[in-house]
Amino acid sequence: VCGPPPHIPPGSGIPGKSCGTIIVLAEELSNCRDVATLQFCANKLDKKDFFGKSDPFLVFYRSNEDGTFTICHRTEVARHTLAPVWAAFDIPVRALCNGDPDRTIKVEVYDWDRTGSHDFIGEFTTSYCELARGQHGLNVYEVVNPKKKLKKKKYLNSGTVTLLSFSVESDPSFLDYIRGGTQLNFTVAIDFTASNGNPSQPTSLHYLSPFQLNAYTMALKAVGEIIQDYDSRKLFPALGFGARIPPDGRVSHEFPLNGDAENPACRGIEGVLEAYHRSLRRVQLYGPTNFAPVVNHVARAAAAVLDGSQYFVLLIITDGVISDMAQTKEAIVNVRGSGCPKGGCPLWHLLWDAH
Repeated sequence: VCGPPPHIPPGSGIPGKSCGTIIVLAEELSNCRDVATLQFCANKLDKKDFFGKSDPFLVFYRSNEDGTFTICHRTEVARHTLAPVWAAFDIPVRALCNGDPDRTIKVEVYDWDRTGSHDFIGEFTTSYCELARGQHGLNVYEVVNPKKKLKKKKYLNSGTVTLLSFSVESDPSFLDYIRGGTQLNFTVAIDFTASNGNPSQPTSLHYLSPFQLNAYTMALKAVGEIIQDYDSRKLFPALGFGARIPPDGRVSHEFPLNGDAENPACRGIEGVLEAYHRSLRRVQLYGPTNFAPVVNHVARAAAAVLDGSQYFVLLIITDGVISDMAQTKEAIVNVRGSGCPKGGCPLWHLLWDAH
């Protein structure tokens, strides 16, 4: 809570009148990164619809340290049945019980109503520890409606809910991959279009001053000096786009800054900066601002690494509006659907505006 809006002086309120209370509850989250997959069915649920059966769904609640409950999952509605089988669902264990296997999990069963006033069928409690036993006789739960239980002496339950399946997998973070040895494959692409201004003029974004760094150099150092520590080889492909290049003056949107088309990699960020400075002296800034060629360049490299040992980062430093937006979108879509594991290559696009 950061206080009242700027136009309301702090503590102004209404003198002598309470304006309400804000209560903030906090709980430290566990570092558990497991994801559980659960599936449930039910049998002989109470009939709630006058002209039909019921449209049941489940609502899962995580218990908090103060004894309150917070909704953490809701299943889909199973239409017109007293014996539903709900689809399997994934839920982080941290969301389900904050990583505490013995913490109470409350499950309520409702009959869906289109007006939103869903009818309460009953409830039961369990825990992650119990659910982790999987399909088992102990994971058949009686659905109890406390009000009906008080009114009817012969009341047993309002049906049963059964755990059909349980499995759990770890969902590693990006940092876990880095700790496991994944290397960052860093590629930089620099905008050499004429909109950057004449490099010999101080107003140019490419101006090489003996007294201060230009915008492109600052961007390279800010990102590259961090990423280079996660690549043991320290070899970084560096490309340029939007310039006329020697010897024939043709416009290229995918030229190596070091002049070696077969191996555009530079050693360390300092090597990238040296190649960038040399390129400024030998190419003619031109245009347009096309991104697709460099995106496809990195995508081809990423598609050749299928074992997950490398994570590809493309840093595009530019000053202008993309000229080939449609082709760039298509290139990115093609990366995600390219035959690499799980529907896409490990490629992260990072755009940086030199302004």
